[in-house]
Amino acid sequence: MFWRMTGLSAASPVDTILDKENFTLEELLDEDEIIQECKALNTRLINFLRDKSQVEQLLRYIVEDVPEDSEKKRSFKFPFIACEIFTCEIDIILRTLVEDVELMDLLFSFVKPDHPHSTLLAGYFSKVVICLMLRKTAPLMNYVQEHPDIVVQLVDLIGITSIMEVLMRLIGADETIYSNFADTLQWLESTDVLEMIVDKFSSSDSPEVHANAAEILSAVTRCAPPALAAKICSPSFVGRLFRHALEESRPKSVLVHSLSVCISLLDPKRLASASYQAFRSNLSHGTLVTASPETVDGMLESLGALLKLLDITSSENVLPTTYGCLRPPLGKHRLKIVEFISVLLTIGSEIAEKELISQSAVKHCIDLFFQYPYNNFLHHHVENIIVSCLEVKRNQLIDHVLNDCGLVGKVLAAEKKSSLSVDSNGPTLPSEGKDPPRIGNMGHITRIANKLIQLANSSSMIQNHLLENSEWSEWQTSVLVKRNEVENVYHWASGQLLYMIVGGIVMTTTSETETMMWQHLLIILAKHFDMGCTATMTLKRHKDPMNEMMRMSTLMMNQLKW
Repeated sequence: MFWRMTGLSAASPVDTILDKENFTLEELLDEDEIIQECKALNTRLINFLRDKSQVEQLLRYIVEDVPEDSEKKRSFKFPFIACEIFTCEIDIILRTLVEDVELMDLLFSFVKPDHPHSTLLAGYFSKVVICLMLRKTAPLMNYVQEHPDIVVQLVDLIGITSIMEVLMRLIGADETIYSNFADTLQWLESTDVLEMIVDKFSSSDSPEVHANAAEILSAVTRCAPPALAAKICSPSFVGRLFRHALEESRPKSVLVHSLSVCISLLDPKRLASASYQAFRSNLSHGTLVTASPETVDGMLESLGALLKLLDITSSENVLPTTYGCLRPPLGKHRLKIVEFISVLLTIGSEIAEKELISQSAVKHCIDLFFQYPYNNFLHHHVENIIVSCLEVKRNQLIDHVLNDCGLVGKVLAAEKKSSLSVDSNGPTLPSEGKDPPRIGNMGHITRIANKLIQLANSSSMIQNHLLENSEWSEWQTSVLVKRNEVENVYHWASGQLLYMIVGGIVMTTTSETETMMWQHLLIILAKHFDMGCTATMTLKRHKDPMNEMMRMSTLMMNQLKW
């Protein structure tokens, strides 16, 4: 081991530059160790960088775009190093910046409309501003309050993700600032920042703008100043959101992301991580928005218009797939509508349930479940809808699912035709000249059937409905019970499925060495999963080994998803 001893340690390259009589900022920025020296609080270096002229030049590297023929150092290295110097959070350098109005004007000149907005420089600008928010919150917020145009300019650049992050923290949708500086954000409650953000759904056609606007609004629903929280869940704001979403001339991304905001209003915890929730619970200023009955009523006013969009008969779009084609494809907007209905059923609103029944919303969703047998995201949401309806104690909703929607009959019909129908009039069509594939929602159908049997033990209505159906009783005994035994992973003691998958791989090998290698792998995997396999297994060659291997691999993946 070696220790640094006086007189033996080499001088820092940064100190060597500082020892010169005439040196430039560019020489320091070109030195690789400058960031390390800043973090080590090199006094001579910091005293040089704290000067207003040096801070100004560092800012120009961050906010001013350069011609395409400029040197790479000027285009990439110097802006990066300048940003890193600010984010080293050296107090005296940050103080020089926030205490000088001219320097702050230079920093925020980046967001002016006539300024070029490079995505690279936007990231550096964002890091510097967020650093000031965290370390110099009061002076920064005072400057922003004195220059209200900054908020408008940030909203106009919401399509740039790094600018969106600045705006999100600025309006309080971030846990860090709230802990000590909630008072500095009170002025935002009187601004129209939320209205400006939601209006971006109408004024822009960019999907990035729509996604980032929804991200900010969803963040506000999770943690926001009380006044902003009250505003975003008001019926007038929800109505404004739906007006933009349902404009026929607007892209479907507006509808998708508007519904994401509504879903966040109905279930704020849905998009928040566990660590975020744990942190938020320790805060006294942030408000977790919960949808009031008035908010739900505002959403229900647009339910009829949303359900019209679930109609697939008027669309002529065709999407080729590996199994055939979709005519039309489901689309993100229909999937998001189904998710919205799923969340709407979980809040326990009796008014919402009655409206969903009268509008046949649940029936629409169940029909889509069987019309699109290969859309696993759709199956997940519809299964949640069915379970939510069956688990409530209100008989009206249970009766609607069992009788009006004909759930049991549709389950039995799907079981009879376990393969995709060739003469189907639905949107999912098989390829011509090929055997129709097995439908892909059978796992969800099995889970729904098991849920019906489970709930029949506590619900006389469900129990009577199942007992009256002789076809169901026969199918339950002859098919469902056996299927549950086969698909019970705790009974897979023989390792047969694992053997078939790895065995399928062995069948595709051409050399004896490869075969032995895969057999050895099979034994290792079997031992790892505590399954009984031996090296003397007889591997019978399949006529189409690659197809068989892929089929068994797909089966295993489906088992994991189910």
